[in-house]
Amino acid sequence: MIRITPLLISYLAVFLAGLLLELVLTRINVRHLREHCGTVPDLFGQYIDRDKLSKITQYTVENQNFDVLTSCINSVFFLFIILSGLLPWLLALIESLKFGLLASGMIFFAALAVVQGLFSLPFNYYNTFVIEQRYGFNTSTLKIWVVDILKGVVVGSMIGGVLLVLILLLIEHGGRLWWLWAWFVFFAFQLLLLIIYPTIIAPWFNKFLPLEDEALEEQVKGVMHKGGLSVGGVFKMDAGKRSRHTNAYFTGLGKTKRIVLFDTLLTSHSHEEIIAILAHEIGHWKKRHVLKNLLIVSVVSFFLLYLASRLLEWPALYQTFGFDHVVPYVGLFLVGILWEAAGHFFGPIASSVSRRFEREADSYAAELLQHTADLVSALKRLASDNLSNLYPHPLYAWFYYSHPPLSERIRYLDAMARHGRRQRSVPIAHYLCALFLYLLGRRESL
Repeated sequence: MIRITPLLISYLAVFLAGLLLELVLTRINVRHLREHCGTVPDLFGQYIDRDKLSKITQYTVENQNFDVLTSCINSVFFLFIILSGLLPWLLALIESLKFGLLASGMIFFAALAVVQGLFSLPFNYYNTFVIEQRYGFNTSTLKIWVVDILKGVVVGSMIGGVLLVLILLLIEHGGRLWWLWAWFVFFAFQLLLLIIYPTIIAPWFNKFLPLEDEALEEQVKGVMHKGGLSVGGVFKMDAGKRSRHTNAYFTGLGKTKRIVLFDTLLTSHSHEEIIAILAHEIGHWKKRHVLKNLLIVSVVSFFLLYLASRLLEWPALYQTFGFDHVVPYVGLFLVGILWEAAGHFFGPIASSVSRRFEREADSYAAELLQHTADLVSALKRLASDNLSNLYPHPLYAWFYYSHPPLSERIRYLDAMARHGRRQRSVPIAHYLCALFLYLLGRRESL
């Protein structure tokens, strides 16, 4: 039975405060957009007219309202799951089957994943086949949508299942330092995923082909040679079979690193703009952003696993949520939901670092190309093609945006062109300091 304890009250307060913050920030963002939606920013005048701006407003508002509705419904459903006594009932059912720790843990997490996945399906369907369809983005079919979900279940089950089994084995046999060995395992998993994602996982969902345009290929070879990147690392992805959104990203590690350009981007942008986008992605590689992100995740996971090791043996944690005895896999779940609730308030730190990475990549592209005009025009075209919000509220952008708002990026690039300013690379110490502040408090694309 759920007990009203200081821990439960604190958890609910933090959880509901996070939800309220999301609702308030979204409302502020929508109101800010509506206040400015009658005027096309001077920066985008050549690419966006009043009709397109009106469409951007409608698309942004509809998405934001749907996101808020989805978040509220999901939160109510989640609170019902953890406060209704269903989880202790599920545990009792699993334990009655007399399986060992590993099998029981797998069943527990699999059951939760199935329930959550089935509950989210209608929202996923509506977003894809109603909202995205209404604004001309969706090109997916019901078959592709279903197959993608099934493939995602297979990949997620394999990766998550193996990681869960290894962690449970270490909890059972690793002694008091199980969390340290678990951290080494988690770090190894992160490295493995960086290596196999570009060459094994991603190709299961999309086709990745060399560029077919010979003139563009020669330009690509030139800029990649200038940037010191292997010429075999640029691929075209068949994103157009699911959506008309345009984008590009950098992924991988070592010999598996690659730059991926959406086929939709290749058809809507000029060669010069594509080269500028490519230079931006080369900037992510040259500035070692993948490795820096790996460092950040590793440091955060180190402290999280240590915290979990202290909480897993705390009876009050289990009693608060209706469990009458200590069960390691239940403890992992409970630590996870505590972390998730508190972590909402520290998202701006991760967003800030990500935005810094994007500015560094923009700066590198400008240095590599010796001008900013093509990258600026590419960003403007991306804004038009993707119906990007041109008037995000600064507070909303600070909290949620992983990229600087487009107007800010363009002004920065224009200032660089006029005055030669560039973004300096951030020392590792900067990230470590940010991380420690982040942990004390709490808890890649174009």
